[in-house]
Amino acid sequence: MKSSGNIFRHINIDEQSITPKYVQIVNSILEAVELGKIGKDYQLPSINELSYELDISRDTSEKAYRQLKQLGVVGSVPGKGYFISKTDIRQEIKVFLLFNKLSGHKKIIYDSFVQTLGNQAAIDFYIYNNDFSLFRKMVQNRKEGYTHYVIIPHFLEGGEKANEVINEIKDGKLILLDKLLTGITSDYGAVYENFEKDIFEALKTALPQLSHYHTLKLVFPSYSYFPGEIRKGFEHFCIEYAFQYKTIHNIKHEQISEGDVYINLMEDDLLVLLDKIQATNFEVGKHIGIISYNETPWKRFLLDGITTISTDFKKMGETVAEMILSNDLKKIEVPFGLTLRNSL
Repeated sequence: MKSSGNIFRHINIDEQSITPKYVQIVNSILEAVELGKIGKDYQLPSINELSYELDISRDTSEKAYRQLKQLGVVGSVPGKGYFISKTDIRQEIKVFLLFNKLSGHKKIIYDSFVQTLGNQAAIDFYIYNNDFSLFRKMVQNRKEGYTHYVIIPHFLEGGEKANEVINEIKDGKLILLDKLLTGITSDYGAVYENFEKDIFEALKTALPQLSHYHTLKLVFPSYSYFPGEIRKGFEHFCIEYAFQYKTIHNIKHEQISEGDVYINLMEDDLLVLLDKIQATNFEVGKHIGIISYNETPWKRFLLDGITTISTDFKKMGETVAEMILSNDLKKIEVPFGLTLRNSL
């Protein structure tokens, strides 16, 4: 078998990427095979050598080789180690996946996206933490050779120039996820929410329950990546159905009053709100109402159930993946709805 001496030149681990290191190793070896840099019967490093040279855990090395064996690319012989067993492979789909943050509901999108694509795609996954400067740097410093760019464009500030950065992408197909942008010059696909309409329709569905309260309060931090369309839809609903209403920028300063419904966007703010309510004699679902944005599994159990308004995040990830697999760019508005529980 041929020596593995040069293999580490072909394995690229990007510390900025959220893609698990074992997946990055798998993608690097597959790319080296596709490009003919390593051939059939090429001797790969041992688990210990791979771990030492790349400064990774033994478990990470084992996961990488296990997945390569499942793909049929790597074989092993007891006492001789691992080697390339197949070279007639081609992963024609290579995705640059860029999220604004990794939260509970974003993980649902990611998991369904990866599961739907399966082994048919190599995915490099990055997070820019709602920071426009970091977003621009990641897009401008991206590697070549991606077939698709899937981007969630939410920013704390500077987002008005996001289209200019995205328009620099010329070498792959673009899919916007969660939010549409204006000013995109290339043809692109989108799987998105209609934020203004969605909150209006969700609250309309909850009218029988909301009628027991007199004031609706939207907890919308002043320094937030959430689109202003949410606030527009909220105010439109309150005016249309004659509710008193208020936008709260800092829940820490809010005085809890009977008859109020709080519509909460941020998970951290929800914890603050619950703590403040606990300091009163009010009962959630009777004296105080709570609606939380974005369905996550734990909200089914907290306070015997938190009412949520949310899109179907699993469906969102699946839809983007299916768009890639079918090679058909569309603009698809994802379903959005209300899940009534005891907090309202």
